[in-house]
Formats: sequence, structure tokens, C-alpha cells
Amino acid sequence: MSEPAASGPPARLDARYWRLWGAVASSNLGDGLVALALPWLASLLTRDPLAISGVALATRLPWLVFSLQAGTLSDRYDRRRLMVVANSLRALVAVAMTVAVWQDLASLAVLYLAAFALGMCEVVFDNTSQAILPALVPRERLERANGTIMGAQMVIAEFVARPVAGALVGVALSLPFAIDAVTAALSAALIAAIPGSFRTRPQGERPEQRMRAQIAEGLSWLWDHRLLRTLALTLGVMNGTTAAILATLVLFAQELLGLDGLGFGLLLAAGSLGGLLGSLIAPGVTARIGPGPSLLAALTVPIGSFAVIAASSSALVTGAALAVFTFTALLWNVVTVSLRQTLIPDGLLGRVNSVYRFFGWGAMPIGTLLGGGLVSAVAAASTRELGLRAPFVAGALVHVVLVAVVARSLTTTAIRAARPPQDPDAAS
Repeated sequence: MSEPAASGPPARLDARYWRLWGAVASSNLGDGLVALALPWLASLLTRDPLAISGVALATRLPWLVFSLQAGTLSDRYDRRRLMVVANSLRALVAVAMTVAVWQDLASLAVLYLAAFALGMCEVVFDNTSQAILPALVPRERLERANGTIMGAQMVIAEFVARPVAGALVGVALSLPFAIDAVTAALSAALIAAIPGSFRTRPQGERPEQRMRAQIAEGLSWLWDHRLLRTLALTLGVMNGTTAAILATLVLFAQELLGLDGLGFGLLLAAGSLGGLLGSLIAPGVTARIGPGPSLLAALTVPIGSFAVIAASSSALVTGAALAVFTFTALLWNVVTVSLRQTLIPDGLLGRVNSVYRFFGWGAMPIGTLLGGGLVSAVAAASTRELGLRAPFVAGALVHVVLVAVVARSLTTTAIRAARPPQDPDAAS
């Protein structure tokens, strides 16, 4: 495997890193376009909350059913080539979806199938992009490198892509998928341009070792690590809650906020402003207040954000509350992603990272299904308006419970104690 950048005084992020950054940015532009286009297209086919949430379910289901295998693949094969294949396949799926929408063949079943296929490609690409990063960036630059990448993901996928997608669906519903095909192909080309080999084989592991045994090794390593186990399970609850809210957000925006496609895109973009701010200052905030308080903020602030949205019918208030929420989400990600890249041995990084994301992201399809079901159940028992507000109320309550259960385990002292002795930030 390519050697990591040399340690010592902080070095600039080199051309290899910026090619990875460009590939992630390009891929996320397409992600953002499709993330709005799919539920919007579904809302034109049906007004059933469960049916619409099925699109988000299909998109996130691969994290539940394939993330463990994807992690094993990234430890078994060249990580660069794996990312090229993943986004090349994504480009083909996007082309097929462009034709289907253009020819008016995009039924709900087609949307579900396309969402699942795109999600499978996303699982491989995203998991492998995190596994390859430590080979391109020295340890002392990981938080900054992760913050820069996450900032690109947030800004491009949501701040840029969502309003653009909202405008595009008013012109032609096939356009977001056509552009996704181009951005996926560009992403694959940028990854292919990174020099070097990025294949790793854990010490002592036989090449013929079965995938099941490799997955079990990654699962065992994570489960035995108390801090990462707690973070993974906590992330699962947080992401499941967020997925439940996002599952029917398009209906909330249309029916309670009175937004059209462009307005919905702008709402999501307004929310991503917090993520942009987080990507710029999260590493500095973490260094100033410590990783423990940073994680605590990510657990507590959503209580207020969700409560405000649940009581609001204003797009401006909703956008501001979403922005505050996404700021703390970026704060959580900068701390935890860098921590995983520091703690997990390189030979296990793909698998352990995929197990972590299995818990953290695998909960999203479950949350999506529960969110759609909650809206339908509350609407049937009372009113449609209360049904659409119910996921935000539930989200606030879930975070209250999370703070009570795990806050004492996610302290700066616990994080520093878990870091290896050679880590310059470890406790002396």
C-alpha cells in the first residue's frame, strides 16, 4: 500500500489529497441532485407518506445489508480501483434513470430500484474514501482534511445541489439524473488519476480467508473497543432519528410550509449553512473546548432544533433550526471520523469502519420506515398536520434519552485515554 505522508511538522495537503477531495465533491454534487429529485418525483406519483418514505428507505437500505461486505472489499482489494468501479457503475445507473424519466417510465418501483442501486454504489465509495484517506494525509492533519472534505460534501451536496435540483425539476425531471451521470464519471476519473497502489492485507491474514471470517474480525475488534462501540451505537440512534424526520420532510415542506421545488431546495440549502460553518470551524472548536464537549453539543442541540421545527410553520425558522442542527452534526463527524482513522489499524480500517457505519448508517432505513409509519399513524388518529409534525417531536424526545444514557461515556478524558500513546493529543 502507498506509504502515508511523513510525520513531523504539519505539511500541506498534496495533489493526491486534492484529487480525492475533487472526486468526493463531484460525487456529492450528483448525490445532492438525486437526493431531492427522487422524493420530489415520488411525491408527484403518490401522496402516501409510507410510499414516499420508501424512496429514502431504498437509498439507505444498502448501509444495512451491504456495508459489512463493502468494508471487507476495501481491505481485500485496491481501494482506489474499488472507488473507480463504484462510481463508474453509479454513472451507468444514472444514465438508465435519465432515460426512464425522460420516457415517462419512472414508476415507484423504478424509483425504488434506482435508489437502491445508487445506494449500493454510495456505500462502497463513501466507506472506501474514508479508509484511503490516512494513506494520503499525515495523522496530525486528519481533522483538517476530514473537515475540508465534509465541508465540500455539505456545501456541494446541499447548499449548491439542492437549490439547483429544485430549479431543474421545474424544467425537466430527467436533468438531475443526467448531471449525476456526468459527476459520477468525473469522480471516477479523478480517483483513477491518484498515483500508487492502495491495497492492504492485514498481517497474518491468509488471502483465501473467507469474507465471513474477515467481517467477524472487524465486528469483534469494534465491539471490544468500548469507546468506538458507544459512538457507533449512539450514531445509529441519531441517524435513525434524522432519517425518520427526513423521510417525509418533502411533505412537511409542501403542505405546512407551502414550498415548491425551488423553495424546498432552498430550505435544505439554508439548513446546510450550519454544516458549512461547521466544516470551517469545527476543528478549531474541538481543539478549544475538547472533543467531549463537542460530542455533547451534538447530542443536546438537536433537542431544541427539532422542538422549534415541530412548533413552526415558517420556512425561515425551519431553515435556521436545520442550520443549527447541521452545525452540530458536522462537529460530531469531524471528531469521530478522525478518531476512527487514528484508533483503527490500517489493515482493519475498511472492515471496522464498515461495521461502525453498519450500526451508524444501517439504522437509517429502519428510521425511515418508522418515520413514514409514524406520520401515517398520527395522521389517521388525529390530523394530517399533527402527523407531519410528529417526527420532530419524537426526534427531540429521543435526543433527551440519548443525553441521559451516553453523555457520561463520551468525555474528553475517555477519548484521550483511548488514543494510542504516540498520538500527540493523547493524555500524558
